Amino acid sequence: MRAAGTALLTALDPATRESAVHSFDDEAARRWLEYRPRPRPGVCLAELDVTARKAAHRLLATALSPSAYAQAMAIISLEEVLDRAEGWQRGRHSADYWVAVFGDPARDDRWAWRLEGHHLSVNMTVVDGQVSPAPIFFGANPAAVRYAGRPVSRPLGVEEDLARALLDALGPAERAAAIIADEAPADIISATRGRVDAPLEPLGVPAERLGPTGRALLDQVVALYLDRLPPELAIREATRLDAGPLHFAWAGPTQPGRRHYYRVQGDDLLIEYDNTTADGNHAHTVLRRPASDFGADVLATHHQAHPH
Repeated sequence: MRAAGTALLTALDPATRESAVHSFDDEAARRWLEYRPRPRPGVCLAELDVTARKAAHRLLATALSPSAYAQAMAIISLEEVLDRAEGWQRGRHSADYWVAVFGDPARDDRWAWRLEGHHLSVNMTVVDGQVSPAPIFFGANPAAVRYAGRPVSRPLGVEEDLARALLDALGPAERAAAIIADEAPADIISATRGRVDAPLEPLGVPAERLGPTGRALLDQVVALYLDRLPPELAIREATRLDAGPLHFAWAGPTQPGRRHYYRVQGDDLLIEYDNTTADGNHAHTVLRRPASDFGADVLATHHQAHPH
């Protein structure tokens, strides 16, 4: 990751480098999450030449597993599909993604980076050689494009299907505890906040109440989101969560094609999924570590060893 970050900055000309690079201590720019089409810190990939653009993609690939990188590329390409569906009115384009680097990966013991645009935000913080990998937001609009009822494009389909399999595996009492509302919220609850200041109350059914099949499926849902990361990071995150309790909650109708939402919570873990706009064909998903987002965990360790 450090080598890829350095290669990206080397590939930028002075003007684009000035736009891309920010101070690590710029908290407002670094602790940023925006999955809507809005202005954002950094430099737009559309402004980069091919060499620099490929360097940005290679940096992104250091943070994602091969399957998650494929999802990210599908999400980016959906900007062209959405632009067509909207009659080319908003000028959406698949190069409207921005990369920002905080600090100098070649020299600093604290640095971070983000690649972000509509429905994609990947944030990585590196402190003393340790990577803190969150938040990671993936969305999709349209969530599914179909031909004769069969999916042609469905980049977040596994995220929906595994949660539905879990819900279907629950017994009546477990299901009643898991379903927290008849209607889904308008969006993920954590939204675009850089800090989840007030931890969400764990709602739904606790993992210890699930039978063997339900617990195995809940573990698969968690693994799916952790496996957005490269294997060494995913394993570390899974180990970090082993000792803590988990809760699974669902809101909205349970029939496919209706607006729905779910979340999984654990110790310093928040997974959210919603498909609640465009008549249930516009999905948002996020993996967060509420107490450790944007490197709060590795920074705390660093400050204990190196008081500032």
